[in-house]
Amino acid sequence: MPLSFFDFFDQLCHQPALALTTTLTLAVLLVNGWTDAPNAIAGVVATGVLPFGRAVVLAAVCNFAGVLCVTSVNASVAETIYSIASFNGGSRAALTALCAAMAAIVLWAVAAWRFGIPTSESHALVAGISGAAIALEGGISCIRWDCWHKVFLGLIVSTALGFFAARRARHHLTRMRLPNRLCALLQIPGAACTAFLHGAQDGQKFLGVFLLGAALAQGQSQEQTFWVPIWLMGGCAACMALGTGMGGRRIIDTVAQDMVSLTCRDAFAADLGSIPCLLLATLLGLPVSTTHTRTAALLGAAPEGSLRWSVAGGIALAWLLTFPACLGLGYWLARLFLALLP
Repeated sequence: MPLSFFDFFDQLCHQPALALTTTLTLAVLLVNGWTDAPNAIAGVVATGVLPFGRAVVLAAVCNFAGVLCVTSVNASVAETIYSIASFNGGSRAALTALCAAMAAIVLWAVAAWRFGIPTSESHALVAGISGAAIALEGGISCIRWDCWHKVFLGLIVSTALGFFAARRARHHLTRMRLPNRLCALLQIPGAACTAFLHGAQDGQKFLGVFLLGAALAQGQSQEQTFWVPIWLMGGCAACMALGTGMGGRRIIDTVAQDMVSLTCRDAFAADLGSIPCLLLATLLGLPVSTTHTRTAALLGAAPEGSLRWSVAGGIALAWLLTFPACLGLGYWLARLFLALLP
């Protein structure tokens, strides 16, 4: 039976753990719009094509549209997150563990923003949920490896393919000798399309968390028919757009100014490299990191000698730490939260 807004609200009133989980998920979604979405407009801001304020508005509108439009026809990314691990042991304990997972992701996301590091809330999400599920069930049998295979495949798509696609795009744009002014104009639809696909990818992941929480609150199996209600799409889209509207200039400075120096042609090549990767991953249901895709594309499009390896190395280190750190945070916070249950 489809989940109505009133049914969900009633669950919130009677399930404190679900209410806290929902609040934390909204917080992560807000931070995602704040810290991940700026990657989509990093090129257009760094090259001066759009001022920061206008670029943020563009990203917010396109994020909103991406969540609504793509999820309406293809919710496979949301379903992957929804099924990443099983939560057994009763409704109360399962919701408590899921709540701990979201708390872990909030801690990681805020720490990353504090240091201006473009980490991935997407990978933090799958790791945090998996760690909490392991704590709940006492072993890794709860992990659904077919879903994790999609995560690892998406990691390859988002980094290797994003890098090489952007490099090839820059090569062809250089051979075509497109005027810099034309490349500057093309950056605007490129940034809009990237932000649209960011909404389609990251918005869906949190839709999966909301639906997982609702299913656990009702004591239902995660094997039930998967369906995303329109009111939930609109709410997630609005929250992400609000987060994007809050800015994220520090992230833009890190990836598009501190890490590389870009011309309009380079920035447009990065758009051409990341857009097909995000589109392919979304259609295949692969929960990729838009941060990884954009950063890899910016590296691939960077001119020779312009890359600052110390900054790129710091970003890569944050990527490597995301899985074990969030898995550990999710596990230990879940152990703590479960121990506090009366």
